Amino acid sequence: MFCFQCEQAAQGIGCRRVGVCGKEPETAALQDLLVHATKGLSQWAHRARAVGAGDHAWDVAVLEALFTTVTNVNFDAARIEQRVREVVALRDAARAVCAEQGVVAAFGPAQWQPAETTEGLLAQAEDLGVEARQDALGEDRAGLQELLTYGLKGMAAYAYHALVLGHEDDSVYAFLHEALDFLTVADPSVDDLVAMNLRCGEVNLAVLALLDAANTGAYGHPVPTPVRTTPVAGKCILVSGHDLKDLEALLEQTAGLGINIYTHGEMLPAHGYPELKRHAHLVGHYGNAWQLQWGEFGMFPGAILMTTNCIQEPLDTYRERIFTSGLVAWPGITHLADRDFAPVIAAAQAAAGFGADEPEQTITVGFGHHTVLGVADTVIGAVRSGALRKFVLIGGCDGAKPGRNYYTQLAQALPDDTVILTLGCGKFRFNKHDFGTLGGLPRLLDMGQCNDAYSAIKVAVALAEAFETDVNSLPLSLVLSWYEQKAVCILLTLLHLGVRNIRVGPSLPAFITPAVLKVLVDTFDLLPTTTVEADLAAILA
Repeated sequence: MFCFQCEQAAQGIGCRRVGVCGKEPETAALQDLLVHATKGLSQWAHRARAVGAGDHAWDVAVLEALFTTVTNVNFDAARIEQRVREVVALRDAARAVCAEQGVVAAFGPAQWQPAETTEGLLAQAEDLGVEARQDALGEDRAGLQELLTYGLKGMAAYAYHALVLGHEDDSVYAFLHEALDFLTVADPSVDDLVAMNLRCGEVNLAVLALLDAANTGAYGHPVPTPVRTTPVAGKCILVSGHDLKDLEALLEQTAGLGINIYTHGEMLPAHGYPELKRHAHLVGHYGNAWQLQWGEFGMFPGAILMTTNCIQEPLDTYRERIFTSGLVAWPGITHLADRDFAPVIAAAQAAAGFGADEPEQTITVGFGHHTVLGVADTVIGAVRSGALRKFVLIGGCDGAKPGRNYYTQLAQALPDDTVILTLGCGKFRFNKHDFGTLGGLPRLLDMGQCNDAYSAIKVAVALAEAFETDVNSLPLSLVLSWYEQKAVCILLTLLHLGVRNIRVGPSLPAFITPAVLKVLVDTFDLLPTTTVEADLAAILA
């Protein structure tokens, strides 16, 4: 195997024996084949669209296939193989439609035939992975292809979350098919690859807006809400991941049963949504970011539901009481379909639960764009008076790799006349610290999940309009931590918007070669994080 799609790639180069995430070589190979098959489906779907033909099933299949291969989503080789064969069947249906319309032929993934056995598939995968593309195109162009591929994976994840809530946009599907078709071009130029990556960022901005409309349409605009972070007595279920629809369904199915629901990881912002927080048995948040789940899940005395990416190999201490839903899967772990959470409820009722209340502690969430822009006059006045010197967005993913204490130290080092905006699970590095207030507002404003990046973008654009300037002239600095492909997609969106001087860490992507990095630095002033002292001085200068 060879995989370098996440920040924790072994030795900063790539995983070969087994993924740092826990992905086995067989799973990695089948994921490569799933991406390859999805390119083939999109080749025909893109051509079919040109003659007015299409099928919604093709569109949804692309979302699900790409999201399935995002880091820490699906580790079940058998389920991935099944999805490969399903995508190939849809591809062949699309090819038949194109044949009826007299559409010009497509090659490569469009004609690939999967082996009949698992062993045969694994042998085929050896010629279809990243290293084969590096040999054919060189590391620079292959790296730009991977950058686009990972951006598309992140976009698919966001679009899937919107789709679950009934929101979709046909132009997004059209772009996904076009971009995946572009990835089959035999000899792409660097300029064309860079341009398509920026288009990915442009379309992802629309996807983020779509997801924001889906979430707020279903659950209302988030409002500032203190969230309990210490347990209360009683039976309990812990919900991790990102899927608000799964949480809503679980809350409805557990109503009146005497079971308390806790969020974990990126589900923390759910407490700010009016239509979710109205459930009294959504009692609080337990634990921190995804990479600490082995210890935290083992100590949680109830059932656990994983809703999207973030799963690690379940330990024996909780293996019998953890469940997966949606696209998440781990071999041997019970997977629940159609949001029927009866097994989770039964496991919670059988478990001990918390024996007593612990002293209450809270953190505050719910500072989405609706709330922040609602006090825009106060914010603008504070900036103009000099009381508020700088906004610093410290957002993105957390992870286990050393070096992420940089974000903790940076947040705590920022002076009292700065406001910290944050989103994603990277905030668990510092969100329990008391930063105080500035002008009646908390100095730490939690804007939500990584899925809520649109809130930060909308606030930045609105402030730029209010000050009659561009985003790069605002008293705003962006310091991003990344782990997986959704963070890649958000970075492409920021680059599309022309945002400069973005600091990215704790390490740069292994798939970005020095030559490609030079292009990004020269064009966008992209900055690797260095030391807290040096970066803080530059931010405040």
